[in-house]
Amino acid sequence: MTSTGEEQGRAGPPLWWARRRDVVVDGALAAVSTAECAWEGVRFADEAGIPVAAGVLFGAVVGATLLLRRRWPIAVVLVGIAVAPAEMGFLLSVAGMYSLASSDVPRRIIAGLASTSLVATFVVMYLKTRGDVEADPALVVALSGFVAVALTVPPMLLGLYMGARRRLMESLQERADSLERELSLLADRAEERAEWARTEERTRIAREMHDVVAHRVSLMVVHAAALEAVVTKDPARAAKNAALVGDMGRQALTELREMLGVLRAAPPKPAVAAAAATAAVAQAGPVALVGGATAADDGPSLEELEALVGQSRAAGMAVEMVVQGEGAAYAAEVEQTAYRVVQEALTNCHKHAPGARVVVRLAHRVGEVAMQVENGPCEGPADGVGLPSGGNGLVGMRERVLGLGGVFVSGPTDAGGFRVSAVLPLP
Repeated sequence: MTSTGEEQGRAGPPLWWARRRDVVVDGALAAVSTAECAWEGVRFADEAGIPVAAGVLFGAVVGATLLLRRRWPIAVVLVGIAVAPAEMGFLLSVAGMYSLASSDVPRRIIAGLASTSLVATFVVMYLKTRGDVEADPALVVALSGFVAVALTVPPMLLGLYMGARRRLMESLQERADSLERELSLLADRAEERAEWARTEERTRIAREMHDVVAHRVSLMVVHAAALEAVVTKDPARAAKNAALVGDMGRQALTELREMLGVLRAAPPKPAVAAAAATAAVAQAGPVALVGGATAADDGPSLEELEALVGQSRAAGMAVEMVVQGEGAAYAAEVEQTAYRVVQEALTNCHKHAPGARVVVRLAHRVGEVAMQVENGPCEGPADGVGLPSGGNGLVGMRERVLGLGGVFVSGPTDAGGFRVSAVLPLP
């Protein structure tokens, strides 16, 4: 605890009081009750035949017990009942009964003590007024009953009402605190979901950049290496390779501009963007395109696989493509994922297996579409063209496939090559 907290703790209300105001109120009531009972102690001393000082002291002690009404309300009521024959403690009885009724004491105890106080007050009033021989007995009983009820029932009812009101306010405060905690928890979860959506968005951007640009750049490096090797021996082939490098570069720049254009587009309002991002992630999965666009906008399709394989052939790779089954119009995200898997697998073949024979298989089945890219043993050095590898290709392919509920398997073959296989269910 800090020094400020310690000072506040020392300055707080003492003992059982919750607020300073309660200390002042109880102290004032106890002072009035002490004065009242001390004054009535004079008469009690005369009637009991004891010294006046003793009667005053007794009354002062009895009246001072009202200071304990919040801590021990039962004891205060019992003291009031005990001194009822001495005809003292009017304020003590009324305030004690109110404190008892407003406390958390069980209702049966409140009812029992209230009944006892009522009877005691009735008996004392009856004995006090029946000495008047001219008084009608019925009037004496009525007057005694009225006084007993007036001194017992109103403070008890008021205390029950105030106690119920206090408990209701405490319950409402607890519910408000609970609701505030729940709202804070919901806000934290919303922030976590927003952060998760931002992370997913960054991951998709990185994956798209890797898949779209890396393949083009890899082919450019392959053609540049071939150009360097034949520039002096075969000028015509060198010119052809230079033209291919230029085409690949222009295509890479075009696709890069399209992606950057999506990223630079004016974002929607934060609340709308968060809701849209959450809905998009929940419905489209991690294969949705960046910027909220769906794969159906400008994404590649299975019809472009022939052109993709042709680009690898033009780069000098021996690629065979085998298609099984009848193709159909699949969902855009399925076609885009299948295309990206084949594209990244071919890029890895350029990087890690230059000169190897590659077989691309595409199978259209009932309820699913499968693709496989397998290369044979590498006939040249694994880093023959010096293409860097970040190790994210297989991870990106796996994320795409699993995001659609598919199956992804990759690993070396018995013949010394490498195989990448994926099966995508059709929605």
